[in-house]
Amino acid sequence: MSTSSARAFPLTVRSLEIDEYFAPQPTRSSDLPAPAPLLRNLTLGVLEVLAGVREIEQLSRWLTEDAYRSLLTRANLATRARSARGVPAARPVHRILSVRECVPADGVVEAVVIVAGPARTRAVAIRLEGMDRRWRATSLALL
Repeated sequence: MSTSSARAFPLTVRSLEIDEYFAPQPTRSSDLPAPAPLLRNLTLGVLEVLAGVREIEQLSRWLTEDAYRSLLTRANLATRARSARGVPAARPVHRILSVRECVPADGVVEAVVIVAGPARTRAVAIRLEGMDRRWRATSLALL
């Protein structure tokens, strides 16, 4: 074994340790605030993003990268649909009817928020995970 390969191995192990250190750290539920206010506010924020009256960047703090990309794609499609129909963006009026939470594991909350709008009632499914001492949505589904 050459000297250069002997030196390379500790650097690889060290870089893995550094990556793990800077990766999002899981947080226990007991170290996090109650999820209900975030679920309500995030739901209304998502509906405003899809209506075109809120920038998605305002929600980025509470979304993981995958959830952000998924919401961005859906928001872009909604913008194109409004543009094709010639409908301007308008602030939606929604009322939260209920929030149902389930805790499948420590630091994880799965919830369904039922929202009544002017035309119909919808459900928003959200999965929150505790990361870096705050809740972050890892999955969003508007039904």
